[in-house]
Amino acid sequence: MHIVACVKQTPKSDNVKVDPQTGCLIRSGAASDMNPFDEYALEEAVTLKEQMGGQVSVITMGPPQAEAVLRDSIARGADKAYQLGDMAFAGSDTWSTSYALAKGIEKINAITPVDLVICGKQTNDSDTGHIGPQISAWLNWPNAAFVKKVLHINAHSVTVERLTEDGTDVLEIPFPCVLSVVKEINKPRVKSPKGRILAKRAEITKWTADDVQADKTKLGMKNCPTRVVKSFVPKRDVCAVAVPGANGKEKAANLVALLKENNYI
Repeated sequence: MHIVACVKQTPKSDNVKVDPQTGCLIRSGAASDMNPFDEYALEEAVTLKEQMGGQVSVITMGPPQAEAVLRDSIARGADKAYQLGDMAFAGSDTWSTSYALAKGIEKINAITPVDLVICGKQTNDSDTGHIGPQISAWLNWPNAAFVKKVLHINAHSVTVERLTEDGTDVLEIPFPCVLSVVKEINKPRVKSPKGRILAKRAEITKWTADDVQADKTKLGMKNCPTRVVKSFVPKRDVCAVAVPGANGKEKAANLVALLKENNYI
Protein backbone atom coordinates (compact mmCIF):
# COMPACT_ATOMS: atom_id res chain seq x y z
CA MET A 1 0.00 0.00 0.00
CA HIS A 2 1.24 3.48 -0.89
CA ILE A 3 -0.12 6.34 1.22
CA VAL A 4 0.61 10.04 0.64
CA ALA A 5 0.26 12.44 3.57
CA CYS A 6 -0.02 16.17 2.86
CA VAL A 7 1.76 18.38 5.40
CA LYS A 8 2.34 22.11 5.72
CA GLN A 9 4.67 24.38 7.67
CA THR A 10 2.63 26.97 9.56
CA PRO A 11 3.21 29.43 12.43
CA LYS A 12 3.09 27.78 15.82
CA SER A 13 -0.43 27.91 17.23
CA ASP A 14 0.53 30.42 19.93
CA ASN A 15 2.55 32.53 17.52
CA VAL A 16 0.04 33.60 14.85
CA LYS A 17 0.19 37.39 14.56
CA VAL A 18 -1.37 39.82 12.10
CA ASP A 19 0.23 42.99 10.74
CA PRO A 20 -2.24 45.75 11.72
CA GLN A 21 -1.30 47.84 8.67
CA THR A 22 -1.41 45.22 5.91
CA GLY A 23 -3.81 42.74 7.49
CA CYS A 24 -1.48 39.87 6.50
CA LEU A 25 -0.03 37.15 8.71
CA ILE A 26 3.46 37.98 9.95
CA ARG A 27 5.56 34.98 8.91
CA SER A 28 9.09 36.40 8.89
CA GLY A 29 10.91 35.66 12.11
CA ALA A 30 7.94 33.70 13.44
CA ALA A 31 8.55 30.25 14.86
CA SER A 32 7.06 27.61 12.56
CA ASP A 33 6.23 23.95 12.86
CA MET A 34 4.10 21.27 11.24
CA ASN A 35 0.46 22.26 11.05
CA PRO A 36 -1.05 20.58 14.15
CA PHE A 37 -3.86 18.90 12.19
CA ASP A 38 -1.35 17.39 9.75
CA GLU A 39 0.30 15.53 12.61
CA TYR A 40 -2.83 13.38 12.88
CA ALA A 41 -2.88 12.79 9.11
CA LEU A 42 0.75 11.67 9.17
CA GLU A 43 0.24 9.45 12.21
CA GLU A 44 -2.71 7.72 10.58
CA ALA A 45 -0.71 7.16 7.39
CA VAL A 46 2.18 5.59 9.31
CA THR A 47 -0.19 3.49 11.44
CA LEU A 48 -1.93 2.11 8.34
CA LYS A 49 1.45 1.36 6.76
CA GLU A 50 2.42 -0.62 9.84
CA GLN A 51 -0.83 -2.59 9.60
CA MET A 52 -0.89 -3.18 5.86
CA GLY A 53 2.74 -2.86 4.75
CA GLY A 54 3.91 -0.55 1.99
CA GLN A 55 5.24 2.99 2.23
CA VAL A 56 4.30 6.52 3.22
CA SER A 57 5.27 9.52 1.12
CA VAL A 58 4.83 13.08 2.34
CA ILE A 59 4.37 16.15 0.18
CA THR A 60 4.37 19.85 0.96
CA MET A 61 4.23 23.08 -0.99
CA GLY A 62 6.31 25.91 0.41
CA PRO A 63 9.57 27.90 0.49
CA PRO A 64 12.98 26.31 1.17
CA GLN A 65 12.51 26.37 4.96
CA ALA A 66 9.42 24.15 4.59
CA GLU A 67 11.86 21.27 4.14
CA ALA A 68 11.89 21.10 7.94
CA VAL A 69 8.37 19.62 8.11
CA LEU A 70 9.36 16.94 5.61
CA ARG A 71 12.34 15.89 7.73
CA ASP A 72 10.05 15.98 10.76
CA SER A 73 7.73 13.61 8.85
CA ILE A 74 10.59 11.22 8.11
CA ALA A 75 11.45 11.23 11.82
CA ARG A 76 7.85 10.22 12.58
CA GLY A 77 7.84 7.25 10.19
CA ALA A 78 7.42 8.51 6.62
CA ASP A 79 9.61 6.92 3.93
CA LYS A 80 9.89 9.47 1.11
CA ALA A 81 9.49 13.24 0.97
CA TYR A 82 8.59 15.63 -1.86
CA GLN A 83 8.66 19.41 -1.82
CA LEU A 84 6.95 21.69 -4.34
CA GLY A 85 8.99 24.88 -4.38
CA ASP A 86 8.70 27.55 -7.05
CA MET A 87 7.93 31.28 -7.12
CA ALA A 88 5.06 30.37 -9.44
CA PHE A 89 3.29 28.96 -6.36
CA ALA A 90 3.66 32.15 -4.28
CA GLY A 91 0.43 33.62 -2.96
CA SER A 92 -1.72 30.70 -4.05
CA ASP A 93 -5.15 30.35 -2.48
CA THR A 94 -6.63 26.96 -1.58
CA TRP A 95 -7.83 26.39 -5.16
CA SER A 96 -4.34 26.92 -6.58
CA THR A 97 -2.61 25.13 -3.69
CA SER A 98 -4.78 22.05 -4.04
CA TYR A 99 -4.15 22.05 -7.79
CA ALA A 100 -0.38 22.15 -7.26
CA LEU A 101 -0.53 19.38 -4.66
CA ALA A 102 -2.72 17.28 -6.95
CA LYS A 103 -0.16 17.66 -9.75
CA GLY A 104 2.57 16.60 -7.32
CA ILE A 105 0.52 13.57 -6.26
CA GLU A 106 -0.03 12.68 -9.92
CA LYS A 107 3.74 12.63 -10.42
CA ILE A 108 4.25 10.52 -7.29
CA ASN A 109 1.50 8.20 -8.55
CA ALA A 110 3.39 7.78 -11.84
CA ILE A 111 6.46 6.65 -9.87
CA THR A 112 4.63 4.35 -7.43
CA PRO A 113 0.83 4.00 -7.70
CA VAL A 114 -0.93 5.78 -4.81
CA ASP A 115 -3.77 4.09 -2.94
CA LEU A 116 -4.63 6.71 -0.37
CA VAL A 117 -4.05 10.43 0.29
CA ILE A 118 -4.53 11.71 3.86
CA CYS A 119 -4.78 15.37 4.88
CA GLY A 120 -5.48 17.13 8.16
CA LYS A 121 -8.96 18.63 8.24
CA GLN A 122 -7.62 22.20 8.09
CA THR A 123 -4.59 24.40 8.78
CA ASN A 124 -4.13 26.72 11.74
CA ASP A 125 -3.24 29.70 9.53
CA SER A 126 -6.37 29.75 7.36
CA ASP A 127 -8.86 27.24 8.84
CA THR A 128 -10.70 26.71 5.54
CA GLY A 129 -10.79 22.90 5.44
CA HIS A 130 -10.71 23.06 1.63
CA ILE A 131 -7.50 21.29 0.67
CA GLY A 132 -8.47 17.61 1.06
CA PRO A 133 -11.78 17.83 -0.82
CA GLN A 134 -10.24 20.07 -3.49
CA ILE A 135 -7.33 17.67 -4.07
CA SER A 136 -9.85 14.87 -4.56
CA ALA A 137 -11.75 17.01 -7.07
CA TRP A 138 -8.59 17.75 -9.10
CA LEU A 139 -7.64 14.06 -9.07
CA ASN A 140 -11.23 12.91 -9.63
CA TRP A 141 -10.87 10.49 -6.71
CA PRO A 142 -13.57 9.89 -4.07
CA ASN A 143 -13.09 11.52 -0.69
CA ALA A 144 -14.37 11.71 2.86
CA ALA A 145 -13.83 14.69 5.17
CA PHE A 146 -13.91 14.89 8.99
CA VAL A 147 -12.87 11.25 9.34
CA LYS A 148 -12.62 10.27 13.01
CA LYS A 149 -11.85 6.56 12.67
CA VAL A 150 -10.66 4.00 10.13
CA LEU A 151 -12.87 0.98 10.77
CA HIS A 152 -11.51 -1.42 8.16
CA ILE A 153 -8.98 -1.40 5.36
CA ASN A 154 -8.06 -3.97 2.71
CA ALA A 155 -6.31 -4.01 -0.64
CA HIS A 156 -9.27 -2.45 -2.44
CA SER A 157 -11.04 -0.02 -0.11
CA VAL A 158 -11.15 1.72 3.25
CA THR A 159 -14.16 1.93 5.57
CA VAL A 160 -14.29 5.03 7.75
CA GLU A 161 -16.46 6.73 10.32
CA ARG A 162 -16.81 10.46 9.79
CA LEU A 163 -18.35 13.29 11.74
CA THR A 164 -21.52 14.92 10.41
CA GLU A 165 -23.61 17.82 11.66
CA ASP A 166 -26.02 15.48 13.44
CA GLY A 167 -23.72 12.61 14.44
CA THR A 168 -21.59 10.21 12.40
CA ASP A 169 -21.90 8.00 9.35
CA VAL A 170 -19.93 5.08 7.93
CA LEU A 171 -18.57 5.00 4.38
CA GLU A 172 -16.70 2.40 2.36
CA ILE A 173 -14.51 4.17 -0.20
CA PRO A 174 -12.65 2.42 -3.04
CA PHE A 175 -8.99 3.17 -3.74
CA PRO A 176 -7.52 5.51 -4.79
CA CYS A 177 -9.20 8.06 -2.54
CA VAL A 178 -8.59 11.08 -0.30
CA LEU A 179 -9.35 11.40 3.42
CA SER A 180 -9.31 14.49 5.65
CA VAL A 181 -8.98 13.50 9.30
CA VAL A 182 -9.86 15.13 12.62
CA LYS A 183 -7.74 15.03 15.76
CA GLU A 184 -9.96 12.40 17.42
CA ILE A 185 -8.58 9.77 15.04
CA ASN A 186 -5.32 9.06 16.92
CA LYS A 187 -2.54 10.37 19.12
CA PRO A 188 0.63 11.41 17.20
CA ARG A 189 3.75 9.55 18.23
CA VAL A 190 6.96 11.02 19.60
CA LYS A 191 9.92 11.08 17.21
CA SER A 192 12.31 8.22 17.92
CA PRO A 193 16.13 8.60 18.03
CA LYS A 194 16.37 6.31 14.99
CA GLY A 195 13.78 8.42 13.18
CA ARG A 196 15.72 11.62 13.89
CA ILE A 197 18.87 10.07 12.40
CA LEU A 198 16.97 8.93 9.29
CA ALA A 199 15.47 12.41 8.96
CA LYS A 200 18.89 14.07 8.89
CA ARG A 201 20.14 11.70 6.21
CA ALA A 202 16.97 11.66 4.11
CA GLU A 203 16.99 12.89 0.52
CA ILE A 204 14.23 15.40 -0.17
CA THR A 205 12.94 15.37 -3.76
CA LYS A 206 12.26 18.94 -4.90
CA TRP A 207 10.02 19.81 -7.83
CA THR A 208 9.12 23.04 -9.62
CA ALA A 209 5.85 23.79 -11.38
CA ASP A 210 7.44 22.60 -14.64
CA ASP A 211 8.59 19.36 -13.02
CA VAL A 212 4.99 18.41 -12.17
CA GLN A 213 3.68 19.78 -15.50
CA ALA A 214 1.43 22.29 -13.75
CA ASP A 215 -0.52 24.87 -15.74
CA LYS A 216 0.94 28.16 -14.49
CA THR A 217 -2.27 30.01 -15.31
CA LYS A 218 -3.76 28.17 -12.31
CA LEU A 219 -0.97 29.11 -9.91
CA GLY A 220 0.03 32.11 -7.83
CA MET A 221 -1.73 35.15 -6.45
CA LYS A 222 -2.61 36.76 -9.80
CA ASN A 223 -4.40 33.61 -11.00
CA CYS A 224 -6.30 32.78 -7.80
CA PRO A 225 -10.10 32.99 -8.02
CA THR A 226 -10.28 34.17 -4.40
CA ARG A 227 -8.52 36.93 -2.48
CA VAL A 228 -7.79 37.47 1.20
CA VAL A 229 -8.74 41.14 1.41
CA LYS A 230 -7.83 41.53 5.05
CA SER A 231 -6.94 39.49 8.12
CA PHE A 232 -7.41 41.05 11.53
CA VAL A 233 -7.70 40.29 15.20
CA PRO A 234 -11.22 41.24 16.39
CA LYS A 235 -11.28 44.22 18.70
CA ARG A 236 -12.52 43.29 22.12
CA ASP A 237 -14.13 45.98 24.24
CA VAL A 238 -14.66 45.40 27.93
CA CYS A 239 -18.27 46.36 28.52
CA ALA A 240 -19.31 44.45 31.61
CA VAL A 241 -21.76 46.23 33.88
CA ALA A 242 -22.30 45.38 37.53
CA VAL A 243 -26.02 45.39 38.30
CA PRO A 244 -26.60 47.14 41.64
CA GLY A 245 -29.00 45.98 44.31
CA ALA A 246 -29.18 45.26 48.01
CA ASN A 247 -30.40 41.70 47.49
CA GLY A 248 -31.15 39.18 44.79
CA LYS A 249 -34.70 40.38 44.18
CA GLU A 250 -33.60 43.99 43.78
CA LYS A 251 -30.73 43.01 41.47
CA ALA A 252 -33.09 40.96 39.31
CA ALA A 253 -35.47 43.90 38.98
CA ASN A 254 -32.61 46.25 38.07
CA LEU A 255 -31.32 43.71 35.50
CA VAL A 256 -34.73 43.51 33.83
CA ALA A 257 -34.93 47.31 33.73
CA LEU A 258 -31.44 47.48 32.17
CA LEU A 259 -32.33 44.90 29.51
CA LYS A 260 -35.51 46.81 28.63
CA GLU A 261 -33.61 50.07 28.47
CA ASN A 262 -31.25 48.58 25.89
CA ASN A 263 -34.11 46.95 23.93
CA TYR A 264 -32.96 43.39 24.65
CA ILE A 265 -36.38 42.48 25.98
